[in-house]
Amino acid sequence: MSGAVRTLTIAGADMARHLRDLAELRIAVFAEFPYLYHGDLAYEQEYLREFAAAPGSALVVAFDGRRVVGAATASPMMAQKEDFRAPFELRGYNTQTMYYFGESVLLAEYRGQGLGHAFFDGREAAARAAGATHATFAAVVRADDHWARPDDYRPLDGFWRRRGYVKVPGLTTQFSWRELGERVESPKTMQYWMGSLAA
Repeated sequence: MSGAVRTLTIAGADMARHLRDLAELRIAVFAEFPYLYHGDLAYEQEYLREFAAAPGSALVVAFDGRRVVGAATASPMMAQKEDFRAPFELRGYNTQTMYYFGESVLLAEYRGQGLGHAFFDGREAAARAAGATHATFAAVVRADDHWARPDDYRPLDGFWRRRGYVKVPGLTTQFSWRELGERVESPKTMQYWMGSLAA
């Protein structure tokens, strides 16, 4: 580490120059449990380009000097693909007033320094500025006895609850990706969490 890590919220066309850094971070961090993601740089960059192109999207970046060591994304729910919106719309939620928090990735050596809170602060500020009343994100569901679960693994549920987010009972979806050790993609259950953006 070169010194104090700073965070910066970026929007619009300025996000484009950080997309490769974010793609590489996603591959590195999501390879860890619980996602065990087998990433592909070309796919990651295309996925992130689509995310960044959505009006109202924001990227909170953590810098150690000039090095990007973490980042978190956010975008209006209405800008997401139908697969993301459908579980909410089928239950009568107004997705026009919701903001979707995508990935939040941080290199291991920078964890425990408050950057997770900085990521949420930045994304929540962007959501409120866009007029959203609620924010939501999805987290993969893994069994407590999953073979790849490290002995020292600590889920983020407590942190998310302290931030004011709760699991929405029954609000799940399935996304597919290629897991480390798999030859092809397989579906994984994702649990949605939601929080109010009221002051």
